Amino acid sequence: MLLDLGFPVLALALVVALVGIVLAMIGARRDDLALVASARNAVLAVAALVLLAAVLLWIALLTDQFQFEYVASHVERDLSPFYKFSALWGGQAGSLLFWTLILSGYSAFAMIGFRNQHRQLMPYVIATLLTTSAFFLVIVIFAANPFKKLGFMPADGTGLNPLLQNYWMVIHPVGLYLGYVGMAVPFAFAVAALAAKQLGNTWISSIRRWTLVPWLFLSLGILMGSQWAYIELGWGGYWAWDAVENASLLPWLTATAFLHSIVIQERRGMLKVWNLVLVFLTYELVLIGTFITRSGVIESVHAFALSNVGPLFLGFIALSIFGFLWLLLDRLPLLRSDNELDSMLSRESGFLFNNVVFVGIAFATFFGTTFPMFSELLTGNKISVAAPWFNKVNGPIFVVLLILMGAGPLLGWRRSTKETLRKNFQWPLLATAVVPLLLFVLGLRDALPLVGFALCTFVLATILQEFVRGASARRRITGEAWPRALVNLTQKNQRRYGGYIVHLGIIMMALGIIGNSFFQLETQGTLKPGESLTIKNYVVTYNGLRQIQQPTHTQVFAPLQVTRNGQPIGVVQPRKNLYFKTPDQPTSEVGLRIFPTEDLYAVLAGWDSNGDTASFKLFVNPLMVFLWIGGLVLALGTLVALWPHTVAVRSAAVAPAAAQPKHA
Repeated sequence: MLLDLGFPVLALALVVALVGIVLAMIGARRDDLALVASARNAVLAVAALVLLAAVLLWIALLTDQFQFEYVASHVERDLSPFYKFSALWGGQAGSLLFWTLILSGYSAFAMIGFRNQHRQLMPYVIATLLTTSAFFLVIVIFAANPFKKLGFMPADGTGLNPLLQNYWMVIHPVGLYLGYVGMAVPFAFAVAALAAKQLGNTWISSIRRWTLVPWLFLSLGILMGSQWAYIELGWGGYWAWDAVENASLLPWLTATAFLHSIVIQERRGMLKVWNLVLVFLTYELVLIGTFITRSGVIESVHAFALSNVGPLFLGFIALSIFGFLWLLLDRLPLLRSDNELDSMLSRESGFLFNNVVFVGIAFATFFGTTFPMFSELLTGNKISVAAPWFNKVNGPIFVVLLILMGAGPLLGWRRSTKETLRKNFQWPLLATAVVPLLLFVLGLRDALPLVGFALCTFVLATILQEFVRGASARRRITGEAWPRALVNLTQKNQRRYGGYIVHLGIIMMALGIIGNSFFQLETQGTLKPGESLTIKNYVVTYNGLRQIQQPTHTQVFAPLQVTRNGQPIGVVQPRKNLYFKTPDQPTSEVGLRIFPTEDLYAVLAGWDSNGDTASFKLFVNPLMVFLWIGGLVLALGTLVALWPHTVAVRSAAVAPAAAQPKHA
């Protein structure tokens, strides 16, 4: 049977990966281009084989091949094909195969993208990527085999976890995986630079885009996960600082620090060791995050010993840590900086402090995430660290980060004179003073949100000042209109102004976080048909329960008529989904009405057996729309920074033509 080829295909991929590692290392030692080319072909072959295995598992899921344990555990006959397709990453074995698929895809694209570049680096890049692929192939072959058979054919499967039957959970994990796994490419180049002793700026410049792409996917994946939590869990929030959320945030923090600090190495030849460490930390945090979410070690330390996946992950993490650190320490004499820090009041120092803050947030988050595990291991008592602890510790650090985000672009390279500081800071500081004062006059008295709005104003004023000054200078030279000057300014320096757009997106997201954290309103009550609940200037009237039968579940929803300031504004319909296969796991779908300044958020909490009364929770979440729009702006800024420079593209197109001989 065709589907029986899944396991042999994975085994063959492992063999090819191991052979490719050997060929790459011998090719590097002998400087044999033929062997290196064969190793490169091995990367492509592994990608093709893993893709074939994934396609076979997709076919099994879509056609209800319940003889496979993974299929029987994650789909049922009546499940939508949409969710059957996503079941590939809905369980441990399938998600690890999906991890391997994306890794092999990134590796193949790297081989194609760098096929004529970095002759000395590529053998080690190949060996590093294939080593990571081989590790995950070992996992899916020996510890989490998605093609394992039951020995009998069940009449039906148990179905997909109800919480995963949401469109955000179809695309959110894909974004996370594309972000997570892509960080292996920068790490492979860092290892290659150390191994080949090519420790200049070449490897840094080559992987900037290869870091930005997974960083963008990781950012979007985190944001989509927050949206899923917001609309599916029915608790009024979007981020709870749980282990799975933190596992995605940790590599994002160190990757963000790296994207900032490579600017210093490219421009001044500084922070060479630090950049290598940041790439290393990002890769290790990806592995640790995958270990945390797949081994069950955070939920119970005792389950770790019973897990086939956990020990293998722990061993690979330990080997990769010791291997990289040994290589780094051996190459330290070659990593001297070309320049020293000239002044604490310089853009270089701003980037450096920015890095320290990012790593500080990552350390605090890592400590809080793993503390329950270590407390149980050392004391036998599992001491949980909840959201209030993370907010209390990380909140002040994020405040410092906002200050640096605004101040960094205002500092000069190497050193800032008093005149430079006065000229660059006067308008942003004035705006920072005026906006909180206006808010205070309008009635806002809480100090913490006032500080938050002041810092957002500071960063926003900095961004606007940079665009206005740049466009004004361009208009004086070219006479262009404002819109054209702004577009051309951004095109001329896409990295810089794309970064400012990213900062703008982050400030918009910060506004949503401040609004939800400090101004959220909540009420709850039990209503009979015709009765109402009031929250702020909204009146919500209950009109009775309705039911809709779906193939896998029953939808119970409660239409709520809403008025705002006495004016009808429509209906919200919170609901519960009651799944036939898992009746003890109902899921919530919130009723949501979005306004520019706030969200009205309704949750159907329960109802009596006769359906005569129903219980509801209502929230008013101020400024939440800025969180989601800010994420889109962040993505736009990243795309601007990633987009090929138009001048460079034209130059590349003109150069070959100019090199052609002229004919009479």
